[in-house]
Amino acid sequence: MLKNSTRACAAFALVLLAIVTPSLLAAPQTSGDSGYHLIKKVKLGGSGGWDYLEVDPATHRLFISRGTHVIVVDPDQGKIIGDIPDTQGVHGIAFADESNKGFTTNGRTSDVTIFDLNSLKALGNVKTDKDTDAIIYDTFSKRVFSFNGDANTSSAIDAASGKLVSTFPLGGGPEFGASDGKGKMFVNLEDKSSLVKFDAKTLKIENTWPLAPCESPSGLAIDAANEILVVGCHNKLMAFVDGNSGKVLGTVPIGERVDANRFDPATGYACASCGDGTLTIAHEDSPTQFSPVETIQTQRGARTMAIDYTTHTVYLVTADLGPAPPATKENPRPRPAIIPDTFTLLVYGK
Repeated sequence: MLKNSTRACAAFALVLLAIVTPSLLAAPQTSGDSGYHLIKKVKLGGSGGWDYLEVDPATHRLFISRGTHVIVVDPDQGKIIGDIPDTQGVHGIAFADESNKGFTTNGRTSDVTIFDLNSLKALGNVKTDKDTDAIIYDTFSKRVFSFNGDANTSSAIDAASGKLVSTFPLGGGPEFGASDGKGKMFVNLEDKSSLVKFDAKTLKIENTWPLAPCESPSGLAIDAANEILVVGCHNKLMAFVDGNSGKVLGTVPIGERVDANRFDPATGYACASCGDGTLTIAHEDSPTQFSPVETIQTQRGARTMAIDYTTHTVYLVTADLGPAPPATKENPRPRPAIIPDTFTLLVYGK
């Protein structure tokens, strides 16, 4: 009886403390099973939307697409240190560090901007296809691949020369791609709920696999050592797929509106960032076994993500959001209004 009374008094004291002085209980976010927690928020400001962000592995600078330009951020200093202008409708960023070149996909102009990684100056543009969206660099073929959503195609660009190699059909609307670094490329088709595998050199489609129970795949990452694809699905699943057979090996639950996935080979963690303000982390226990680790509450709108694979730091971006406009036939899933000058970088680490 005395023990229960003591507990009751302690609980009452905590409630009273929270009412009277809530700031005293505002401790930093603690880490869960993965060890990840929010380290800091960096207000970057500016106007407009955003899409992909990527870490240059050579310099650890963070490149973030901002609608009509790309901002370059030093995450340690927490400030913008550069800008790549005139990238209309920019979505993705890729790096070919051996050629000292970066690449952006510009959806409104259906082309790719090539820029110098040191000066950030534009070196030229390569015409691709309608709705140029995601982009990745393949170290095996030394090519950059853009994925052109409305055109249902991919464009291969020689990184060294900056010349278009070919634009070729994929059989559906591509979202994101992945390379195994051994000559095989993968891209998910959102409208077909399937995964395409093609040869990085010949550009020949080798397989198109259904991803059921995954629906409307968006983000894509790869465990290249074991040829396992990590797929983010809009029916709130993260699926793990054998890149040799196309077999779905397993799934774990995630949040709503996933837009990015990453896999860190050093930790075995597969991550999914979702627009509902969650970051789900799963672990690859073996090449055929995957288990959920935890879901971290981030911030509404933080749907895209990058990882620095040297420091294992996770970066997300978002802004304060207002109500979404009414849905229309042309825009059945309108995004919420962005409150100006609230764009923020979220930094998660251990």
